[in-house]
Amino acid sequence: MKKYLSLVTFSHTIFAMPFAIIGFFLAVTTTNHPFEWQKLVCMLMCMVFARNSAMAFNRYLDRDIDAKNPRTKVRDIPAGRLTAQAALTFTLINCALFIATTWFINSLCFYLSPVALLVVLGYSATKRFTALCHLVLGLGLSLAPIGAYLVVTGQFALLPIFFSLSVLCWVSGFDIIYALQDEDFDRAEKLHSIPAYLGKINALRLSTFLHVLSAIFIMLPAVYTVVGWPYYLGIVFFCSMLIYQHMLVKPNDLSRVNFAFMTTNGIASVVFAVFFLIDRLWVR
Repeated sequence: MKKYLSLVTFSHTIFAMPFAIIGFFLAVTTTNHPFEWQKLVCMLMCMVFARNSAMAFNRYLDRDIDAKNPRTKVRDIPAGRLTAQAALTFTLINCALFIATTWFINSLCFYLSPVALLVVLGYSATKRFTALCHLVLGLGLSLAPIGAYLVVTGQFALLPIFFSLSVLCWVSGFDIIYALQDEDFDRAEKLHSIPAYLGKINALRLSTFLHVLSAIFIMLPAVYTVVGWPYYLGIVFFCSMLIYQHMLVKPNDLSRVNFAFMTTNGIASVVFAVFFLIDRLWVR
């Protein structure tokens, strides 16, 4: 189990999971649909299964690339701690569990489950043909808020889409920052990424632009639904973390990329979700 948790870097679940919880309780508090423990548990299970399958497939598909990259050759498959076949089997099991779990939620979630898997698994192949791979990763994680909303309501709405767009821009922006570490390697291996395509300075500018869009989208729900002071505090904190990570990373100094990637973004998502939940209780 420890090896598989390492394979999927389970700690990184902290990025999307808080926004899935946001989407779930947004639906509960802004519609007539009641809170149901079964749906909450199923939603959390879907998040884990989808992410496990996406990460395991990424490690499986990139195993030869990872073996060449000094930064990633210590990962489980190239280091020999897990076989490629084991990673692929783990992927298929989690895909099956994801689809099976959606069956117990509602018909819309079940019918859309293959589409969701196509997005989150398809990301792993995109670096081979497009520098927009970061946006595809952002799209995959952006399914969390709207997907959780669908778990409760079984129908689409505008409010969760704002959160999904915010996640799309947020994740795409910080993935560009993370990819700065592999700029030279990507060019040498003819892999596609924004840093390899634009260079460090312009890549950071694009990341900044995406994070500005993320901040705008996370403010928009306040225009369309009643929120209280905790929500605004959450916005301030989330935006502060976005600014802080750009202060940490410079084109000529990438020594704090990992801290900016994991710590600041993890804290940003969790704390914002806490403020959101406090606000929902406050408003209701």
